[in-house]
Amino acid sequence: MSSRRRAREIVLQLLYEADVNDSREPGEAKKFIRSRMQGRSALTEFADKLLRGTLEHREQVDQRLKRLATRWSLSRMPVVDRNILRLGGYEIMFGDTPDRVAVNEAILLAKRYGDKNSPRFVNGVLDRLMNTSAEELEAELASSVPESPADTNPADTNPADGAGSQDEIDAGREAGEAGSETP
Repeated sequence: MSSRRRAREIVLQLLYEADVNDSREPGEAKKFIRSRMQGRSALTEFADKLLRGTLEHREQVDQRLKRLATRWSLSRMPVVDRNILRLGGYEIMFGDTPDRVAVNEAILLAKRYGDKNSPRFVNGVLDRLMNTSAEELEAELASSVPESPADTNPADTNPADGAGSQDEIDAGREAGEAGSETP
């Protein structure tokens, strides 16, 4: 296993921890990284920089991921996938790692720590991030958002299409179940 890959695994552990609990103090996190990297200073610095950068830019990365992960809110994603995306997103948006390497490393993390669908999901979202500039994303978002609620007709949304929010899909299922009852 590549040493940088191991550093990313350690950062993923700390991002996961910070997502479900209070994050560690920076000094404690660096101490944890150093112990896991067995004192290798260059790798400790690499991992610490990834962790600090991902946490510092979390809001910016999350905003881009929200727009790119179609039909998925960050809160509904598995915690592992969400944090792999954050790490990969940080590396693509702000890091020194070549974009394709960042995507490939994220996919490998997803294969190891996610479920069977995680690698494909992570690849799709990060590939879109890598290939879509912020300006293109803003233009795409502006053209796909209706001007006002009056521009949309709820009857036009078919939950089976995969379109709409999870609430809309659930409401469609409930309506279908209610309509199938016999008197």
